[in-house]
Amino acid sequence: MPRRTATMLASTLMLFALLCAGVFIKVPYSEMSPGPTVNTLGDSHGEPVLNIAGRKTYPTSGHLNMTTVRVTGADYDMNLVEAVYGWLAGDNIVVPHENLYPDGKTDAESTQENAEEFSQSQQSAKVAALKQLGIPVSARVIVSSVVKASPADGTLHAGDVVKAVDGAPVTAPEDVAKLVTKHKPGEPVEFTIVPAADAAEAVKANREPTGSTKVTVTAGKAEGDGHAIVGIRAGTDHTFPFTIDIKLADVGGPSAGLMFALGIVDKLTPEDLTGGTFVAGTGTIDDAGKVGPIGGIQMKTIGARQAGAEYFLTPAENCAAAAVHVPDGLTLVKVSTIGDATQALQKISKGDTAGLPQCGAKP
Repeated sequence: MPRRTATMLASTLMLFALLCAGVFIKVPYSEMSPGPTVNTLGDSHGEPVLNIAGRKTYPTSGHLNMTTVRVTGADYDMNLVEAVYGWLAGDNIVVPHENLYPDGKTDAESTQENAEEFSQSQQSAKVAALKQLGIPVSARVIVSSVVKASPADGTLHAGDVVKAVDGAPVTAPEDVAKLVTKHKPGEPVEFTIVPAADAAEAVKANREPTGSTKVTVTAGKAEGDGHAIVGIRAGTDHTFPFTIDIKLADVGGPSAGLMFALGIVDKLTPEDLTGGTFVAGTGTIDDAGKVGPIGGIQMKTIGARQAGAEYFLTPAENCAAAAVHVPDGLTLVKVSTIGDATQALQKISKGDTAGLPQCGAKP
């Protein structure tokens, strides 16, 4: 066999062997890529994303798209070939696995956590939107979760409304911990509650839960400093003056909060907020309307532009990362609150975009 032919054959075999080895060599990385976007003013799987009943709504146009990121699963073992391909692909990012799944979370645990965050983001979006419109929303402190095998397990339940602890009125979630920690481990703590089932019935009827009962929990001892605990996490629930349903399958996490809130505002406002333009965005939102940062910002701007967006509402804390690579034809608009976002939309709808606060713009 000629030397040149033998060399080429050996090189080919070596390359093939390396590729085969790369398939079997597992690496501790995960991949992120642009995911689909969904117009919060439109439909998803044949159903409206936002459905409002019991209150007058107004026609909308244009887009207010929430954005997503595709990630490899927590239980997926990436091989070396996939990692190299991901590093070379322009629209993908390969990151350490622990960045996406800290504490060794499984797929099931990650899915559950994302579902809980998604549900909470919907509630906060409703609250923030109605507050932005000046529509009153009532709030109450509830038991968000109960730690298994804790002192409260079996006595308090998720969804119970906490009205008082030891007779002292509770008006905020942090009040519960403050009142419990006044005790010593082993002491009884008296909770005045509306049971979860009764509270749920009241919520369905759009009224405040009434009636209450008293239960007693013997405080346990926390690890570390040994302060008194009962084993619950307190949160906030709301009663809305009309029905707002948010339906969107196969999406998790809190990052759609801002766009859900803006969709609600648009549907309840006579003015057409978008003016027919294509706006996308992302960001968490709290009950007060503050917009928070999210992960995968560059993947989301790419996905938004691929879907046709011209403007992208960007959390202020994500601006620096987003401005590193801005897709052609996309303007990154910096927002810190739902009020900022609403004002930006009003300017965009009128074509008055010269004064928009942009990511990466010089002060």
